[in-house]
Amino acid sequence: MKFKDSDEYFMRRALFLASKGSGYVAPNPLVGAVIVKDNKIIGEGFHEYYGQAHAEVNAVNTVKNYELLKSSTIYVTLEPCAHFGKTPPCSDLIIQHQFQRVVVACIDPFAEVSGKGIQKMRAAGIQVDVGLLEKEAKALNKKFFTFHQKKRPYITLKWAQTKDGFLDKKRKPGDVGVNWITQPETKLIVHALRAENAGILVGVKTILADNPLLNVRHHFGPHPHRFILDPKNEIPLNAAILNTNKESTTIFNEQDDRKKHQGVNKIILTNFSLSEILTEIYKQNILSILVEGGAHTLNTFLHEGFWDEAHIFTGNCYFKDGLKAPNAPNGNKTTKNLGVDTYQIVYHPNFDL
Repeated sequence: MKFKDSDEYFMRRALFLASKGSGYVAPNPLVGAVIVKDNKIIGEGFHEYYGQAHAEVNAVNTVKNYELLKSSTIYVTLEPCAHFGKTPPCSDLIIQHQFQRVVVACIDPFAEVSGKGIQKMRAAGIQVDVGLLEKEAKALNKKFFTFHQKKRPYITLKWAQTKDGFLDKKRKPGDVGVNWITQPETKLIVHALRAENAGILVGVKTILADNPLLNVRHHFGPHPHRFILDPKNEIPLNAAILNTNKESTTIFNEQDDRKKHQGVNKIILTNFSLSEILTEIYKQNILSILVEGGAHTLNTFLHEGFWDEAHIFTGNCYFKDGLKAPNAPNGNKTTKNLGVDTYQIVYHPNFDL
């Protein structure tokens, strides 16, 4: 179907609204809705928080006169749901108000929906047009689509490296603390990445070397669930992650040690592999993870092909010796300068949303 310029304008508005839910709606998708009557917006909304009203409901609730809905068009960035979850089906709401037309950017990949909402609305006599700005809508919900299509979380790798390609200085025994590479302002982007992902993952060596909190402090947004790969139970009892937000921490081990890891979610894996780890994270309904290190963990994700994008920060400094950074993977790249730092994003070559 050929859409009008005005259709695209209203859908772009819906996509913008949808993006405002980033970090707050997972494992649900980002969805925006705009209601139009006589080429004017009379209502709009987006999915704001997980478990609360969906975009279509919020949009309808902003319309002052419900009688206008019978001759209105609603633009929705993702197919309205057709099943009962935490809220009633949005397709039923649209049918109830007898909308004249529904414009949908893309079909929902979730098996409980996947075309059923569109089918239900068409069966009720409503004109439903699909595919407007589909590529943009899928890109907006790349984490949601990856989660449902690949049955694993969307994986973002992140590391900071020196100009001569090191992650860290050569350390002496007992040398604990962060050897900063990038300028302080770059932390804002790193913490924004944390807020945008449902989970954050590091290996035990990062805990031993940096003793990080792995939360959001320099940006607005929720703290991610923390995943630690610690096969041999090496995390010390005074580690920051064992003493803050224990309920939002999962540690993967090869052997049990409940005394040491008391109060955190503990998963014992007989086959300590990334495939099994990602399956367990998927079971926890974690839509996306940010992998922050260390070198062995990052290289393992790269080597096994478990990544969707990589964020590489290069600071204006040299270590001359130390822990080597991973090689930047092949893929579509964008690069920009952040003051004295360089910021590169690499998308997986098979990224096809």
